Amino acid sequence: MEKIPITRAGHAALDAELKKLKSEERPAVIRAISEAREHGDLSENAEYHAAREKQSFIEGRIKELEGLLGRAEVIDPEKLSGAIKFGATVQLVDEDTEEARTYQLVGEPEADIEQGLLNVKSPLARALIGKEEGDSVEVRTPGGQKSYEVVSIVYR
Repeated sequence: MEKIPITRAGHAALDAELKKLKSEERPAVIRAISEAREHGDLSENAEYHAAREKQSFIEGRIKELEGLLGRAEVIDPEKLSGAIKFGATVQLVDEDTEEARTYQLVGEPEADIEQGLLNVKSPLARALIGKEEGDSVEVRTPGGQKSYEVVSIVYR
């Protein structure tokens, strides 16, 4: 089985989600199904069908999280240094627009571009791997070719 790299913070977030699903969401949906059953005919009971659908989603997410956490390889960025690699927080400047952006290279399960968490398998992250401060990076994006300068690399 392939290990999945993940930061300590990402692992903690997934673990917290799993615990919440098991301790709060699952019991709540079981109660909702029980209450809906009491309303009689299940074939025309929208509350029952909605609760069963939610239960299916919750159980699927629990299995997904358990699989991810079971294969997770937690990497502590604070113990790393040097050129860009997994866990690095990188400040980039778009060489065309001078717009600055900061990203942390993280594992796929924790990636969220809106939060600055860049999937290590993304084209930009792959282009950044091994680069040093001051290097220029060329990346092909859906919007065309982009050039970035690496301003800083921090491991935290």
